Amino acid sequence: MDAEPEDARAGRARVRGRRPRTVRAYALGAAGLLLAGCASMPDHGEIRPVQASQGVDSQVRVFGVPPADKASAADIVDGFLEAMTSDDPQLETARKYLTENAAKEWKPGSAVTVLSSGLNRVSVRGEKDPDGPRWKVTGKKLATVDERSAYQPETGNGQYEEFLQLVQDEDKQWRISTPPSGLVLSESDFQRIYMPVNKYYFAGGSLVADPVYVRQRTDPDSRMDPTTQTVQSLLAGPSRWLGPVVESSFPTGTELSEGTKSLSYDGQNTLRVPLNNKVENVAQPQCKKMATQLLYTVKDLTGSRLDQVEVLRTDGKSSTSLCSVTEVSAAAIAGRPKIPEFQYFVDNDKRLVRMKLDTGSEDEQSSPDTVPGPLTTPPGFKVNSAAVSYDERRAAVVSDDGQGLYVVSLVGGGPMPQPMLPGRGGKTVTLTAPSWDASGDLWVAERDPQHLGLWRVPGGAGTAEKVQVAGLDGRRIASLKVSSDGVRIALLVEEGALKKLYTGRIERPDGKSDSSAVSVRELRPAAPQMADVTAMSWAPHGRLLVVGRESGGVQQARYMLADGSMVAASLPGATGLSAVAVAATEDESKPKPVVAYSEDDGIVWLPPGAQWRTVTVAAGGRAPVYPG
Repeated sequence: MDAEPEDARAGRARVRGRRPRTVRAYALGAAGLLLAGCASMPDHGEIRPVQASQGVDSQVRVFGVPPADKASAADIVDGFLEAMTSDDPQLETARKYLTENAAKEWKPGSAVTVLSSGLNRVSVRGEKDPDGPRWKVTGKKLATVDERSAYQPETGNGQYEEFLQLVQDEDKQWRISTPPSGLVLSESDFQRIYMPVNKYYFAGGSLVADPVYVRQRTDPDSRMDPTTQTVQSLLAGPSRWLGPVVESSFPTGTELSEGTKSLSYDGQNTLRVPLNNKVENVAQPQCKKMATQLLYTVKDLTGSRLDQVEVLRTDGKSSTSLCSVTEVSAAAIAGRPKIPEFQYFVDNDKRLVRMKLDTGSEDEQSSPDTVPGPLTTPPGFKVNSAAVSYDERRAAVVSDDGQGLYVVSLVGGGPMPQPMLPGRGGKTVTLTAPSWDASGDLWVAERDPQHLGLWRVPGGAGTAEKVQVAGLDGRRIASLKVSSDGVRIALLVEEGALKKLYTGRIERPDGKSDSSAVSVRELRPAAPQMADVTAMSWAPHGRLLVVGRESGGVQQARYMLADGSMVAASLPGATGLSAVAVAATEDESKPKPVVAYSEDDGIVWLPPGAQWRTVTVAAGGRAPVYPG
């Protein structure tokens, strides 16, 4: 038997000095270099880890090795678990480890179970199991990816357990008759095989990012490339978590035209998307919204230049152009947040001030100005925290004693108004920093133990209404930030001495007169990798900018995917940043620099392609915010 190459052996489990029977073939780039090998393993007895391709580069393609003649039951189990991670069309090699009926019925695309490490498996055959050996497969469950490709972090005990029943066929070959319902992958294999993408749906007049996962290369089942997989997922509808608060412009039953496996750009950076006859009667406004969803979804996926999307109706013989949108016309339909003119913070004299950060200048920034309006009226209102509306015409401020929430105009004078929400916590700061959504609603949380709750001021001018937060279970909200689209809210929740980050779905009564029915549902962990989170903000592409630390780690700033699935990117030079406030914008066309407040360094900012710099003109300042 040939020796297994060193590259193929890397990361393999060892049991009493012997290698597992499982082997792989790898295809590396265009060279198509195949690596293969084999080794023996014990046929029965002990618990053994079966670790898949830990440390394998995402560009490596993996092909399964079919079962050997007269392979033991243990070899069949190990071989199948390995073959599930392959790039074989229709996962043909994995199906060879199954009985004929199980191979036909197995639906690997129905779901993915993600484990934090490899699998353990042990034989559980006994005297009461005469039909053949059974193997128990276990591991630590990290998450699942459902049939709509949405990632669901594990919130329970995290234990995965599955029983694989083996039988002998007519040729006396062992085969699995009860495979898992979907794929079971280690975290490293999952990150090698899948990639996160955003698809976009409408909430009112705004596009909302719905994160999902697709195969990084051609999907074994559908044979679609990543762009086509993503468009297919977009047409199938939003994830279950986001579904109750968004809508798709595509008619029910809309699919890609039959046989479409690949979508590509032409020489004018135009993407043409052929759809079935469900779209033949749509009006132009609806069609353009469909094209807008497609443009933002594909543009987010590829990161390459995309100037136009054209929607086609195809009957298999001919295609008819229904509508098209350019990047400029789609932006007008998408309802993206206004590019902020100013960045705001509370200065050393507890005034709300504003400034402009020049990302193209190495010189000292211009001096901040006190915001106009009632906040400048003598003797001067002392501010603890603030939020500015997206149109930058109003500010919501919490008084210095933390006992009152006020909404003031930034475009006129007059006296200070009465508080929208008075604090009830005695001498302590009981109100969090407020947050606006793009519809003009204002949000704030009360932190006094006797009056815990989340509050919403409709239009920033009505009577404050308490919002039910399902799953909060009496825990205290330390800070909050509503996304610009108004359908998601990020909550920093105190859990003992630590803070955890959650995202919730904002459900509105939609056309009903009872506006108090607004609620927050289905809290889900947004940064499960973090042991403690100190600050957060919404960022472009539906992500969250999070400052925190992992267990045993140092504090750092990272972009996180809002579904809690993985770290998208770390900010350079942020290790050890003791930030207790951070601000980013959601604008994707001309994003403003990240700004943070550090107890050690004051207000700091991150110019593009540079390191963190102090804002010296803001000496003594704190609580930096952008509109929102």
